[in-house]
Amino acid sequence: MQNLAINAERLWGEIMETAAIGGTPKGGICRLTLTELDRQVRDWFKARAEQLGCRVTVDDMGVMFARRDGTANVPPIAFGSHLDTQPTGGKFDGVLGTLAALEALRTLVEAGYETYAPIEVVNWTNEEGSRFAPAMVASGVFAKVLEKDWAQSRQDRDGMTFAAALDAIELHYAHGYLAHSFLSPVSNHRTDQYGGSLENRTRFGLEIAKAVRTAVPKGIALGARITGSDWRDDGLSTHDAVTYSIALKAAGLDYIDVSSGGITADARNPSANFRAALPAICEPLGLGVAMQRIWEQPELRFDADCVAAVRRAAELSGYSSRDIVSGAGHDAAHISRVAPAAMVFVPCRGGISHNEAEFSSKEQCAKGAQVLLQAVLDYDRMLAERGGAAKGAR
Repeated sequence: MQNLAINAERLWGEIMETAAIGGTPKGGICRLTLTELDRQVRDWFKARAEQLGCRVTVDDMGVMFARRDGTANVPPIAFGSHLDTQPTGGKFDGVLGTLAALEALRTLVEAGYETYAPIEVVNWTNEEGSRFAPAMVASGVFAKVLEKDWAQSRQDRDGMTFAAALDAIELHYAHGYLAHSFLSPVSNHRTDQYGGSLENRTRFGLEIAKAVRTAVPKGIALGARITGSDWRDDGLSTHDAVTYSIALKAAGLDYIDVSSGGITADARNPSANFRAALPAICEPLGLGVAMQRIWEQPELRFDADCVAAVRRAAELSGYSSRDIVSGAGHDAAHISRVAPAAMVFVPCRGGISHNEAEFSSKEQCAKGAQVLLQAVLDYDRMLAERGGAAKGAR
């Protein structure tokens, strides 16, 4: 079905409306998870979903599920993303995924289109991990990758636990959730194509120190790109940090985060021989290196049927597409362990994400939402056909 079309103006308006909740002077958003600002945007989401006739529930990790029933009593097709942001995040990462799913659902409701499977928009808690580390703990608990008690005991910098923060914002929605199928989420991470799978990713903590006491930006990513705006008066100098990040990049490290006196790096290429290369690179710079593996995400591939639905949706919508590999962390990675999943990616200007300068155009956002809608319709038809075939075989 190609005659259902999302409303691009409405989607864009809601992106701008929610951006005011925690908006920063530089045009970004600071809306950390389980804060008062997060509660405000959650209440906004709940109100919009209930206007569409959805039943909104929340689980023990604060994940919100807005469900519209289908004609069959089967697990829902769920799609969405997250509404929490980085401390200096943009308007689109996570937000676009959640609001695009909401717009797709609204399009179905306005058309009176009844799906075979229930449709559910999801707002995941703490995807970013900016307040409570690690990231994606709520989807990790949902997928039984992480223990709930452990996740709820995570503390922020002030010593408040995840559980206490959840209680503090008083989510009085109904509790409960079921098994899901996922087409989740829309993201705008450094690509201009659609599709998805995740590669092996390992994070190492590198204690790299040098006695320098000049101003240093809070973060440097992707070689020499400065991503932070909070300046320090200790640690590595800007010049040294850029030099070291470029050197480490040459050793096969894809993400470099420079903080006071240390560097954390992601090795997203499983074949990179950076262990052997690091000492040779760092010693001439007067650096000492101590390396410890602190996190690893094994390679995985998304469900073939879900990915095929996204491919067909892009083609039917008249957009070019190709499959990609993403090394970034996504809730869909956890969910894919317990339900079929795929992702839709949307372009962002200059490849910049997790930054106040992050930007996707109105047209790009609309295309992503349209592909998401078409993919859900395609996947729902597939489920209906399989359900009918199963009935006939009895």
